[in-house]
Amino acid sequence: MSFQDIKGQDKPIQLLKEYIKNSHLEGSYLFVGEEGIGKKLVAKTLAKAVNCEGQALDSCDTCVSCLKIEKGQHPDIHIIDNLTAFNVSHAPSQKIGLEESDAIKIEHIRQLQKEINLKPYEGKKKVFIIDNAQNLTADAANALLKILEEPPSGSLIILISAKPALLFKTIISRCKMMKFYPLQRTKLEEFLRKDFHLDNNLAHYLAYFCEGRIGRALKLKDTDILREKNRIIDAFTLVRRPGSDKLSIENRNNVRVHLNILAAWFRDMYLIKIGTPYRELINLDRKEELLRLMSRYAFMDLYEIFNLLSNSLLYLERNINIKLLLSNLRWSLKSAV
Repeated sequence: MSFQDIKGQDKPIQLLKEYIKNSHLEGSYLFVGEEGIGKKLVAKTLAKAVNCEGQALDSCDTCVSCLKIEKGQHPDIHIIDNLTAFNVSHAPSQKIGLEESDAIKIEHIRQLQKEINLKPYEGKKKVFIIDNAQNLTADAANALLKILEEPPSGSLIILISAKPALLFKTIISRCKMMKFYPLQRTKLEEFLRKDFHLDNNLAHYLAYFCEGRIGRALKLKDTDILREKNRIIDAFTLVRRPGSDKLSIENRNNVRVHLNILAAWFRDMYLIKIGTPYRELINLDRKEELLRLMSRYAFMDLYEIFNLLSNSLLYLERNINIKLLLSNLRWSLKSAV
């Protein structure tokens, strides 16, 4: 994928292309913005662009360098994140394992320091991408800080974070910050319909539920998300349709999605009560049901439910028993009316 194929990030991409054009693309950058909006995609495309054999300001996606980077096999491109670990230049297939919940530790930054001081093996520039940089431990952050103070010429370091407030201020001050924003929901809906041929209900739900975050929407587009979200809503809110005992609780990410689905349902009810146009509903496919049910809930009821869901998300991060959490949540929601 080249820069021209990336949707919704025209401003940061144009700025990066100006840096390339004027030979100012050096040192360290911090890409910030919500999860799932394309920060890592832009970073990987930038790595291709600065090493491309065929184009000057973008990636051609056909040369040897672009193809290697796309496959994660380029010896001069290194990525540290929660899923793929460190790509070691001497042996591209060798990884330093990072579990999904693990922090980025000092040993990973030490390896970065070792690699960054070597000359490129076959590319024009060595590129180091640190995804979820807020997960750096204090020791790792301090080690990285020393690298950022005097990064070797011919290298590029890109930190990516949806939570920059958790980064050391000294790290932020040594990076050029670039902000990324979600797509407008209407534009994302149109993009999903035209480019991926999704039906109207699915395209609308994904665009609004994902709040314009294109990466999140693309991950969900091939799942049975509409049936799943309706199952969750029914299981927790409809007295005559039990089934919350069948909810998936094998991992916290699933539960987090379930809680956000419920929050979207009650958010829609609140918007209807204050007269917001129906087009802004996330669950537009269940508009008639929302209209029928909203009279059951006073504004104070909805306020309490929002607090309940917010607290449940907080408890989820504190490793509370998931089965107990869902059981209490179901009882509380049905007791709210």
